[in-house]
Amino acid sequence: MKSGYTLNNEGILNNYAIEPQVYLEEAVQAGFTPYAELLNGRLAMIGFVSLLAMEVVTGHGLIWWLTNV
Repeated sequence: MKSGYTLNNEGILNNYAIEPQVYLEEAVQAGFTPYAELLNGRLAMIGFVSLLAMEVVTGHGLIWWLTNV
């Protein structure tokens, strides 16, 4: 098990936290990835349910809110 103390190149004590190992994925994560599609779908569901809740609470729909603001 590693301790929280290390020595730098000059032999000086370094008592800062040990940083986690950094890694990079080679695959490009842009465009229509499964993660992006899941996130987009979940946000759309939250928006739709929020609009339904607003209509139930206020008695007015989205079109009324957009035309009377």
